[in-house]
Amino acid sequence: MTRETWIERLRAHGALLEGHFRLSSGLHSPRYVQCALLLQHPEEAARVGVAIVERLRPSVDPAPASIVSPAIGGIVLGHEVARAWGCRAVWAERPAGERRLEFRRGFEFRRGERVVAVEDAVTTGGSLRELIARAADAGAEVVGVASLVDRSGGAIEWPVPAISLVTLETVQHPPDACPQCAAGEPLTKPGSRPDEAAG
Repeated sequence: MTRETWIERLRAHGALLEGHFRLSSGLHSPRYVQCALLLQHPEEAARVGVAIVERLRPSVDPAPASIVSPAIGGIVLGHEVARAWGCRAVWAERPAGERRLEFRRGFEFRRGERVVAVEDAVTTGGSLRELIARAADAGAEVVGVASLVDRSGGAIEWPVPAISLVTLETVQHPPDACPQCAAGEPLTKPGSRPDEAAG
């Protein structure tokens, strides 16, 4: 499916939001993509997983042994990408009171295990960069990166093959230069990390 088709699917599920939002990066934006509203439907999540594998597979050969994703937003998508690729899905999380991603729950990697890092949406790429670093620390080799939505407009550079099904030119402002803040518009933090600004 094309970028426009995916945008229509997001819109049909109410996942394209307009307002005044604080992104996980700490930046403010009048537009937010709540991927969970699409991915809550198993058939849609499965379509996204298949589409990501179809787009990334030509650049990732041999196939990865695992898909890694950051909790909580990336878990469902990571699982569906793993299902489509025929491998396992693991995730990293931030324990209560901690800011650093960790692989817990007994997740381990063989030395040099090939993995693809998957996130539902990226703004600055901070969470995925941290995930890549944690996977490398654990002995894995990240060989690809994928997301459903890239809110950076394609500005993020990755050291491995990377794809996004939807790339958006999203207006973003530092909090101290946000015109919506200056106008007194109420701010919403819709993501899964209300107290953090890591990306």
